Amino acid sequence: MTNAPALDQIAVIDISPLADGSESGRAHVAQQLRETLERIGFFIITGHGVPQPLIDSAFAEARRFHAQPMSEKQKVLMNAHNNGYMASGRYNVRTSRVSEVEAKPDLNEAFFIKRERSPDDPMFKANRRFAGPNEWPADLPGFKQALLEYTDTVDAMARRLLPALAVSLDLPPETFDAAFAESQFSFRLSHYPAVSEREAGQYGIAPHTDANFLTFLAQSGVAGLQARVGEDQWLDVPYVPGSFVVNSGDMLHRWTNGRYQSTPHRALPPVGQERYAIPYFFGPHLDTMIECLPSCQGPENPPQFEPISYSDYVVWWYDANYNAKDQADLAVNQAAE
Repeated sequence: MTNAPALDQIAVIDISPLADGSESGRAHVAQQLRETLERIGFFIITGHGVPQPLIDSAFAEARRFHAQPMSEKQKVLMNAHNNGYMASGRYNVRTSRVSEVEAKPDLNEAFFIKRERSPDDPMFKANRRFAGPNEWPADLPGFKQALLEYTDTVDAMARRLLPALAVSLDLPPETFDAAFAESQFSFRLSHYPAVSEREAGQYGIAPHTDANFLTFLAQSGVAGLQARVGEDQWLDVPYVPGSFVVNSGDMLHRWTNGRYQSTPHRALPPVGQERYAIPYFFGPHLDTMIECLPSCQGPENPPQFEPISYSDYVVWWYDANYNAKDQADLAVNQAAE
């Protein structure tokens, strides 16, 4: 059993008691989630049931994609749905409460996908933002299949956690079921190039909070991820083999009226070796209304945030922090050189 963490600790939670769907297992995990998320929006899960070979395969695909020549990666540049390739130096989070004005553009490149939808999918046919097509490379056999298998498996694991999370908030276990019956996720294959030394104001990813509900990051063993504890202390997220680092995002923070933390975090450029990261950003259906949960408000604790649809929130967030035109401009500039 994991005790509640101090502010300078990140809890390790074994979620295998959720596997049989028992009430006792759910209550056991719920207590640990409550103790952790009220203090710091980071924890590490073991016993998650995602096969290690599948995790290894996803990392291998990240390396394979980013090993391609730039000319190949530019064939799948990021589109208006935030799917596809994002070059290094073309992104940093501007909207977070911990954004650093002087920070340099993030030193990483990435490839994004979202839920794969067929042309006859109602949201696809309606041309909904972020329900559009993925940009798949044509010359990487097995790449698409490997990533879809991984995201399906992690999505199922994330949904297994939801009943315990609801119970941790003194709500019925099925509270989040409808919102996540078809999750809105974003999956990112990140590559952080090695640096010889770190420069002031240069990050792999600058300090930020995540916009989504929960983020699931399979651990690679290469250091770099840090979470902020207190106002000015940054804690290295410890490496636990075979685990996922999980952090809560702004949607969970907003839904719980600030009760559960959305903890700032950052990634430092790796010194002397490359780093790959494969975060899975888990959110509810785009049409979900995010409004204060009944157990998180009262006469002396009124709702802090106006209700907003997840769609409206992520459109605002992506347009403020990403710009697909930046990627197209990069391709034009490099072609002219």
